[in-house]
Amino acid sequence: MFAGGTARLVLSNGGEAPLELTVEPWADLYRIPPKQSCVVVTHSPAADGSWSGTLRVDEPFQVDHRSDSVTVWANGDCFHLSDADGDVIDAADRHCPARNPAS
Repeated sequence: MFAGGTARLVLSNGGEAPLELTVEPWADLYRIPPKQSCVVVTHSPAADGSWSGTLRVDEPFQVDHRSDSVTVWANGDCFHLSDADGDVIDAADRHCPARNPAS
């Protein structure tokens, strides 16, 4: 059983063009199609579920948005992506302790 914390961030593209998504610090690049959403899931390795934070301590994400792109800094040990229905988008092995987006 995974003893750390899990955080989810829903990103929606309400525009007419694909939205570029970069997940840092891995520099992984994705596209969110128009009128669709995805969920970034990250896991904290700390037993108490705390996060290292980027600008502030104990925050699982930092988001930087521009007109045609968004960068998400995931402050866990790993990340994976799912769609709004929970279906995996990125099935790459990130050594995540919990691969199920709903967990």
